[in-house]
Amino acid sequence: MGSPGCVLTTFPDTALHRESDARKKIGLFGGTFNPVHWGHLRPAEEIREAFDLAQIIFIPVHIPPHKKSDVVSAMHRFNMVKRAIRGNRFFSVSDIELTRPGKSYSIDTIRHFHGLTGGEQHIFFILGRDAFREIYTWKDYPLFFSACNFIVMDRPGMLNIENEHLLPQDNTNKFTPNKNEECFVHVSGCRIYLYRVTQLDISSTVIRSYVRNGKSIRYLVPPAVENYIIDQRLYRC
Repeated sequence: MGSPGCVLTTFPDTALHRESDARKKIGLFGGTFNPVHWGHLRPAEEIREAFDLAQIIFIPVHIPPHKKSDVVSAMHRFNMVKRAIRGNRFFSVSDIELTRPGKSYSIDTIRHFHGLTGGEQHIFFILGRDAFREIYTWKDYPLFFSACNFIVMDRPGMLNIENEHLLPQDNTNKFTPNKNEECFVHVSGCRIYLYRVTQLDISSTVIRSYVRNGKSIRYLVPPAVENYIIDQRLYRC
């Protein structure tokens, strides 16, 4: 994948994998992760490899603005991600949204990485097609398009560069399709990449339901996550 024109200044967060290249590409993968499962981890690995990302940082949200309140504590979700990615030097987890008071808004997280000093980074915000289609509901959403790059992931055959309806209608005229790179280029130079990933039919909702009903969740989540859920007696009611 080509390097985007949009470059952000960030600080050396402890979550970042230390590299000598100050212009490395960093992926930010936010989510509830309630719980994290293979359907999160495998696509993240494919994206890391395809885009040559130096690091993907998983960012569990504290109080999800668009979610119901049926989530376990932020620290439990952080601990599950930490255990799930253990052993992968390209994956890390940040508590930036857990330590911020109030609701979690992605623009605040982008500003965190954008505004603090410590070197220039190419920032890629990773999310699914359905989430991207709802971006117009996000706080200060037009600012994202000049603040970071996006990687919109979906199953093969579902996304293509002709799908301009994926873009918010009031911002369509600020993007130019680039068929060679399968992306939309914003006037700022930032890009929205469309990327097809292996879709594993696994859902956090189903996992919680299985636990609640005493069913096995083996092979739906990493063993370390399964053990944590059992040990902490999560999702029992």
